[in-house]
Amino acid sequence: MKDYMQIAINEAKKSLKYNDVPVGCVIVQNNKIISKAYNQREKKQQITKHAEIIAINKATKKLKSWHLDDCILYTTLKPCLMCLSVIIQCRIKKVIFALENDKNDISFDTLKKLDENAKKIVFEKGQYEEKSKELLQNFFQKKRI
Repeated sequence: MKDYMQIAINEAKKSLKYNDVPVGCVIVQNNKIISKAYNQREKKQQITKHAEIIAINKATKKLKSWHLDDCILYTTLKPCLMCLSVIIQCRIKKVIFALENDKNDISFDTLKKLDENAKKIVFEKGQYEEKSKELLQNFFQKKRI
């Protein structure tokens, strides 16, 4: 089986070329990569160009369906509220993330109370927490210089 989180980390590194927050995402169906992406807000000058949303859009196009209920999403950072909403809507069954994003836990808890599909999503902490943290810390450290 492939190391999908390592592939997501490699995607995250691509964001750095465009001075964007290094977050990467991979969507897998039946142990096969359906799509992968990295943050492109700066590159495209569009606020919704988060790695997860780009990967979801690619996956729905490839599968010719917005229902991704048999897919697993791997991401280097636990998704933000915007991305969570899209994940819920397309019914992804499982999200595996490398690094916690504490800012979003309350938001997701609220969404779970409001949406039946949100209750079905399994969240799992994956590997590469330190690598993801290092990428983000280095990025923001350079921003503050």
